[in-house]
Amino acid sequence: MKHSPIIFFVLAILFMGCKEDVLPKPKAMLRLEYPAATYVQTNLDCPYVFDQNTLSEIKENKDCSLEVDYPMMHGSIYLTYKPVHGNLDTLLIDAQKLSYEHVVKADNIIEQPYINQDHGVYGMFYEVSGNAASQSQFYVTDSIQHFVTGSLYFYAKPNYDSILPAAMYLQNDIRRIMESIRWE
Repeated sequence: MKHSPIIFFVLAILFMGCKEDVLPKPKAMLRLEYPAATYVQTNLDCPYVFDQNTLSEIKENKDCSLEVDYPMMHGSIYLTYKPVHGNLDTLLIDAQKLSYEHVVKADNIIEQPYINQDHGVYGMFYEVSGNAASQSQFYVTDSIQHFVTGSLYFYAKPNYDSILPAAMYLQNDIRRIMESIRWE
């Protein structure tokens, strides 16, 4: 009986030593997947048309300025139409200035010129990386009558890592809008 507390203690240690160590789960990234984009041409009473993703909803504002809303991704592409009346230089300067206002928060801004001589569409696409308010912007013009700018914004404070999947998906859409614009 003298040895019973020692035997109990040894058995308790053996049972406690047989447990597997509990490890915390590793940090994981949220995996967001979106359906493949399908497009239809817009049918609006505006001097331009473009391909619209069927996941988006268009809200018309005055003067053919549009909000292409993506409720599933909590973001919108804002399109602004301006007629050209000898003010092309001013419109170009304003569009470029708007894109470079994000340089304070952006890690990088990549400019990609766009030229479609067959349809008379010329412009610039801006890809913005980092915690900027807008991840993608563009402007297009025919240099004579029409000028359209587009900007992508999310409904939340920008956190590049968190919105990256949605930003990449919508960046493809904003590029498709820019490349499919046709003047009416």
